[in-house]
Amino acid sequence: MYGIVNKAIQELVIANFGKDKWEIIRERSGIDVDFFISNEPYDDDITFKLAIAVSEEMGMSIEEVLVAFGEWWVMKTTKEKYSGLMESGGSNLKEFILNLPVFHNRVMLIYPKLTPPEFKVTDITENSVNLHYLSTRIGFQEFVRGLIQGLAKMFDTNVLIELVQSRNSGHSHEIFKITWEKI
Repeated sequence: MYGIVNKAIQELVIANFGKDKWEIIRERSGIDVDFFISNEPYDDDITFKLAIAVSEEMGMSIEEVLVAFGEWWVMKTTKEKYSGLMESGGSNLKEFILNLPVFHNRVMLIYPKLTPPEFKVTDITENSVNLHYLSTRIGFQEFVRGLIQGLAKMFDTNVLIELVQSRNSGHSHEIFKITWEKI
């Protein structure tokens, strides 16, 4: 993961709970990094340790932490820092999701060492799609759920997200069935 991801976790904690709570979480995680450099790659283990420390300190499940972080990533980090990139993704939730398979190609221009997940979209209807999430990273499916929820908020859309297939059940990748209606 790039440092921008870990910085976003830090920003989420500070914005919601304060700097003192961030220091407690950083210490609890065992991460000996005082600040993250946005465009530098870091081991995925750091991100997981931070998420686990937030989970333990705040009394939340790791799944709740990852969902909250996914929403934050869309609504704060990318929307504020990469608004042009986000706007190029589409003018509504359906367009954005349909463009996800090529979205990371644009992101890789900014972060060339990125190992992005792959997304495929199938079973497209007027108000639903199946989003296939293929990644070498294990354990981020709830982060993806949070990203989808954040996109739904960004586009003022009610969304239902069902995990219909998971690597936890022996499959090769996750599939989310996403159903929506405009607010």
